Amino acid sequence: MQRGSDRMSVHRDDEMKHELQGLLRSGHPTRTEEWNDPEPVADDDPEVMYGPVTPGRGPTYLESLRLELARNLTRGTFPAGPRELGRALRRGNAPDALVEELERLPQKARYDNVQELAVALTESGGPGNAGPRSA
Repeated sequence: MQRGSDRMSVHRDDEMKHELQGLLRSGHPTRTEEWNDPEPVADDDPEVMYGPVTPGRGPTYLESLRLELARNLTRGTFPAGPRELGRALRRGNAPDALVEELERLPQKARYDNVQELAVALTESGGPGNAGPRSA
């Protein structure tokens, strides 16, 4: 006897298995209404096949990094320094590698938007950084 809190009854479970049987066997959507099928991936969608976007990954990681930062930071977060941005990224459950890279930036630097922050993260961090402005 199975004990626990199941969300569905045994009968509903069997019904759902029967509904999905065609999809699982065929490998493609089996609905007659095309509007009900999931859309395929677009050409300009960021690559998330290899996990979360982190600095240094992929040929166009500046754009991917900017997208990942924008997912976790709002406009109200800026202007801010690395310490405040790190706290905001942790609150947004950003990948640890992204937060660690942010902590390596100069503490006196200030960033006005996501683009400046992404550029600063992708560059070497030397004195010729175009991204941050001094505090």
